[in-house]
Amino acid sequence: MAPRGLSRRGLLGTMAFGASLALVGAARSQSFTVTDILGREVALRLPVRRALLGEGRQIHAIAALEGRAAFTRIVGWGEDLEKADPDSYRAYVEGFPDAGRLPKVGSVAAGSFDIEQAVALQPDVLILNQEAESASRDARLVEKLGRAGIAVVYIDFRHAPFRNTDPSLRLLGQLFGREEQAESLIAFRNGQIARVTRPIAAIPDLQRPLVMVDRIPGYSDGCCMSFGNENFGLMVEMAGGRNLGSELLPGTFGTINPETIIARDPDVVIVTGGNWNLLAPGGNWVGLGPGADLAMARRKLEALARRPAFAQGKAVAEQRIHAIWHQFYNSPYQFAALQRIARWLHPELFRDLDPDETMRELHERFLPIPYRPGYWVESSGSQ
Repeated sequence: MAPRGLSRRGLLGTMAFGASLALVGAARSQSFTVTDILGREVALRLPVRRALLGEGRQIHAIAALEGRAAFTRIVGWGEDLEKADPDSYRAYVEGFPDAGRLPKVGSVAAGSFDIEQAVALQPDVLILNQEAESASRDARLVEKLGRAGIAVVYIDFRHAPFRNTDPSLRLLGQLFGREEQAESLIAFRNGQIARVTRPIAAIPDLQRPLVMVDRIPGYSDGCCMSFGNENFGLMVEMAGGRNLGSELLPGTFGTINPETIIARDPDVVIVTGGNWNLLAPGGNWVGLGPGADLAMARRKLEALARRPAFAQGKAVAEQRIHAIWHQFYNSPYQFAALQRIARWLHPELFRDLDPDETMRELHERFLPIPYRPGYWVESSGSQ
């Protein structure tokens, strides 16, 4: 006999729901194996219920998969988003006030990670960036957390983003049970990349301008950090340019001395910038990011153009000096940066390509926060 107030149909429905929960519970009790970006096979229960982000900027990927549930399963994160990308941090905290109260766990790569705090948060998984692997190995972090039942996986959007972004997104999709959303984001991303690479491939004798990518100038007094044949350096090559750093630097990151820049006289200069008020207050860096003051950013870009390495060069003379959001180098949204660089290098070939519309579509389709322009700026008179 059905309990009072519950019909036979309702009782059967309740029993079926209970049976479904039992099946879900049984499935959750099974251990699955995933492969991370380092090729490590990691056993854990899926989907995870509690995740600890070794770097706050990982939210750029997770929010695109989780949508309005972006912070439902996040139990803590690094403080880098708040410090290195405060405009994005503010946008997420405005939309998700609880995000501002998440515990900060320190940085594995910088040696400030608090293992005891991490264990106390009881995550199912700690997600680390590839660059943290050496420090975590030295600290035997995987073994220590493993004894507490916490799995560790590595992703990468920074060292080899055009090779590792897709598998990193697929791994996150597995962890959060968002495989379909991950595949949709990957398809969107690859389609946007193809809007640049297909036209470039169709012109085998394309005239490729020489490009100097000036990494975070104004953050410090030195000159001039740049990128080798990966990350922004590879974006330049994919967008139909010749990256000066690819010829001179042995790795992803390095420094090119001013005399070499003067001698090589690049056709185009692309500065990377961001909001570093908390890290380098009062610096001459170009402030870019969601909602940035682009008039101020342009003034600071033009001031940087007067440095000795660039002042007499053809890029400044021909007003081909630009600035782009530095954090594209560590997020799955590099395709928008690729499109913007392609427009700068080959304005006629890509006159119908609008990277602002691409970013707006990304936000409308995948992200739980609205699009706010401010990710790039040109010097006065630039195309």
